[in-house]
Amino acid sequence: MVLVACAPTENRAPKLTEVSTGYLTAGDLARLADAVPPPPLPASEADLGDKATSARYRAFEDTDRWLMATAHAELRPPLAMQHFDCALGVRFGATETPNLDRLMARVFHDAESVAEQVKRRAARPRPVGDDPQRRACQVVSEAGRKSASYPSGSAAVGAAYGEAFAAIDPERAEAVRGVGHELGVSRLVCGMHYPSDVATGEAIGRAATAQAVATPAFQADLGAARAELAVARAKGLTNPGCAAERAVLPTILP
Repeated sequence: MVLVACAPTENRAPKLTEVSTGYLTAGDLARLADAVPPPPLPASEADLGDKATSARYRAFEDTDRWLMATAHAELRPPLAMQHFDCALGVRFGATETPNLDRLMARVFHDAESVAEQVKRRAARPRPVGDDPQRRACQVVSEAGRKSASYPSGSAAVGAAYGEAFAAIDPERAEAVRGVGHELGVSRLVCGMHYPSDVATGEAIGRAATAQAVATPAFQADLGAARAELAVARAKGLTNPGCAAERAVLPTILP
């Protein structure tokens, strides 16, 4: 099986969407970060449970789920939007979606900012840092191996995307939230995070986006994003990797 469901398409604009601010204020972000609990204490029952579960994920190395996790490592908009192709019945990259890309870039900013604030005070090692021989499903530098694992910024962003797409297309809310969750699962498969890191990251993403969706700025951007999604869907194009994705996602995880 060749898994290409989440790989970027060549005709996607190569320049990544960048924004300097999200939808939330600095105070909003700080309050969200302050509400996040600390990571499990080293050698605690929760910590040992995390490490035992993470060790079981090594069984996925070089499997199709490992290949999907490698593709999921790209989480910056607009390229990351293609992870949601199959759930939304579109093929992002075949249509320009500047408003949708900008909305998601602002959501990315909010979720990532909260996670990074927490990371600065919670220096929990990553699985690939605790075990220098642990393979990662992406290129990771020595500094990357030594960087903080808690909470997972990638899981925060994945959950945030899922919540934002649920607001844009409520009829497919369950499906897009499922994809957002799988982006976090991929960090477990990659050995980049422990389960508690991912669970906390997802909680951050959901909380940050719930606040963002309630802002007038998000609501003002919502109509244009929905219109671009409708245009993309009307083209009738689908990602050729969706069959592979459907085959991989039911995989039983540890």
